[in-house]
Amino acid sequence: MTAASGTTDGGTLALADGNLLPLLGLGVWQVPNGPECVNAVRWALELGYRHIDTAQAYGNEESVGRGLRESGVLRQEIFLTTKFYPRHDDPVAAAEASRRRLGVDQVDLYIIHWPEGGPTWAWPGMERARELGYARSIGVSNFSVRELDQVIAEATTKPVVNQVQFSALKYRRALLAANRQRDVALEAYSPLGTGRHLSNPVVGAIARRAGRTPAQVLLRWCLQRGLPVIPKSTHRDRIEENAQIFDFTLSEEDMAELDGLDETGGTDRALERKWW
Repeated sequence: MTAASGTTDGGTLALADGNLLPLLGLGVWQVPNGPECVNAVRWALELGYRHIDTAQAYGNEESVGRGLRESGVLRQEIFLTTKFYPRHDDPVAAAEASRRRLGVDQVDLYIIHWPEGGPTWAWPGMERARELGYARSIGVSNFSVRELDQVIAEATTKPVVNQVQFSALKYRRALLAANRQRDVALEAYSPLGTGRHLSNPVVGAIARRAGRTPAQVLLRWCLQRGLPVIPKSTHRDRIEENAQIFDFTLSEEDMAELDGLDETGGTDRALERKWW
């Protein structure tokens, strides 16, 4: 990891292709296209975030692009992710449409949102999108070890990121280890369990001991596991709170207690059940 000057995101993770992924990002899943999304993106960038994560399936790329522009932050300072919607036929055409909606020349990371129709069929199009300059890096999301290996076996350019549901309560140890063995960065989405994990009594007790909020404890756990993390919020105060995770450290005992909350059995699967 390297230090990121002038931002509150605390640092970056070097991907296998040499590009740098900020460790803290804002996710905008379930944020409707419109002022709420524009404000969340603008506020995050004003507060020092330099990583924004959206997707074609979210339907809010236009608002993300507007938030980028209204923030006044230079485009080259922002790491922007979008995801290919696998019910479309062509990752290249979809990437071109995303660029138009976002109002950018390229995205920094373009990932297959989930392996619908099989894990490999879209990958040549993802590689082509990268070759054409529509994306600097390419990756996948919600891929198990088996699915990731199928892509790697056929790839000319292998994925550099696998974005999955990951938290102290979804501590997919085998998946994390396998991704690292393959030099694929695991990126954590839903690190707060869409808010469900905040009321966990163990998390609450650790937060009180640390003088921090439950959200900060859960996000810090991800950082200390070396994971980029993309919490979602549309509230300025919570977006700011979620960024205050680089000036404290959880003890080994705290980390062990949080590890013990895992409900997945340390699985190598990205999901307990498919939604497609």
